[in-house]
Amino acid sequence: MQLVTRTQIEKLQAAGALLPQFQPVTEHYFSNGMYIRKAALPKDLMIVGKVHKHPHFFVLAEGEMIVIDEHGRRTIHSGDVICSDAGTKRVLLCVTDCIAMNVHKTDKTDLDEIEAELIEPDDSALFDSRNMLKDKALTCT
Repeated sequence: MQLVTRTQIEKLQAAGALLPQFQPVTEHYFSNGMYIRKAALPKDLMIVGKVHKHPHFFVLAEGEMIVIDEHGRRTIHSGDVICSDAGTKRVLLCVTDCIAMNVHKTDKTDLDEIEAELIEPDDSALFDSRNMLKDKALTCT
């Protein structure tokens, strides 16, 4: 199997940015030094994720998803957990409707401060710290 490079993922992100975007419903949870970002994602959605500065957990709470990164391609299912290394950029393809969660260690509760602490700066990102589309992005109808 041919591995995907970081450059290829970044090119996919740039091409995808030209298409209309989906605004996910996102919930934020805080408890005793932990932060969970939970998003409902529809079937056939493709996401190119942001690069995190620290290791964290990615949990697929519901559905089936294809995950592509520099280590290869795998299909994950409801209940699967990925231990995500710092510096990883990945593509997520929703095979079914999904509920996905990122779990982070932080004492912060302000989403802008959390983003600054946990995420590598990326001027090309279409979503802000609240997982809301920035003005430059077109929304799907």
